[in-house]
Amino acid sequence: MTERPQAVFAMAAENVPLLFPPELLTRLRACVDIDPALVARDLTEPRLREALARAEILITGWGCPRLDAAALDAVPKLRAVLHAAGSVKGFTTAEVWRRGIVVSSAAAANALPVAEYTLAMILLTGKDVFAFRRLLRTRRDFPYGDVIPGIGNHGRRVGVVGASRVGRRLIELLRPYDLAVTLTDPYVDAAEAVRLGVPLLPLDELLRTSDVVTLHAPATPETRHLIGARELALMPTGAVLVNTARGTLVDHDALAEELRTGRLAAVLDVTDPEPLPADSPLFDLPNAFITPHLAGSQGNEVSRLGRTVVEEAGRLSAGDGLLYAVDPTALDRLA
Repeated sequence: MTERPQAVFAMAAENVPLLFPPELLTRLRACVDIDPALVARDLTEPRLREALARAEILITGWGCPRLDAAALDAVPKLRAVLHAAGSVKGFTTAEVWRRGIVVSSAAAANALPVAEYTLAMILLTGKDVFAFRRLLRTRRDFPYGDVIPGIGNHGRRVGVVGASRVGRRLIELLRPYDLAVTLTDPYVDAAEAVRLGVPLLPLDELLRTSDVVTLHAPATPETRHLIGARELALMPTGAVLVNTARGTLVDHDALAEELRTGRLAAVLDVTDPEPLPADSPLFDLPNAFITPHLAGSQGNEVSRLGRTVVEEAGRLSAGDGLLYAVDPTALDRLA
């Protein structure tokens, strides 16, 4: 039997059992030699020296240490990082790539719950559910069964900003519905848009022609405040802005001003800053629906991230290529 490669967990210790419940942990330990009781938050800790000196694989997750030169010097045999979460931008450094260490991410697995959340919000806002819930609280004699004009999801226009993993997964989830979906993304050409099955529009045109604008672009210097006062003004009256990507994509001061007019509505699972200050006007505006960054993997969804890492560990142990290896040249375009 081939000797299993040595691995060490590097994350917040409380996340290990969430990501790797017993059945998954058993599968992981069949692929790699790992001690579930030894979890690193700081790779320079003396108690970790012996295990890290042997480790070929780090299994990271939320709360993992930054992999700078000092940290990597503690893991001289390291050849792979398997990340049981989404973005790797927060903890990888140029030193990781310079040393030829391969990095895998469970971002594709995490994209599904975000896309599901977004789909749910698109359909719920199409029925104006949140407004009618508020109305029913104050008007208990609301006429049940009446046909309400001006709402519904038949033919509703949905503009997707960003063909990221989440954006692409959302486009797939939207296909069975009678919705008109369009896309804007500077890195997608006409041929790729055809493969995705959606018309490709410039951002301004998408904003002007969408009943729902849903954001799935990465946070970069170029996308900071991608949606500001000018862009919000382009959206038609009654439109909804959904953000499950990064809070910095939206100018929140401009959004609050626009929402105060009652012309638009917004669903925000991410904000800037995060969390919002307690006195943010967005909390009290009736047309702002805010959730605490929960669109991504939660509860029983978290183990899906662990399963992705187990499968990657199996490929690595078998000498196969990783399915979800991160391309460092594309990091600036990833969330």
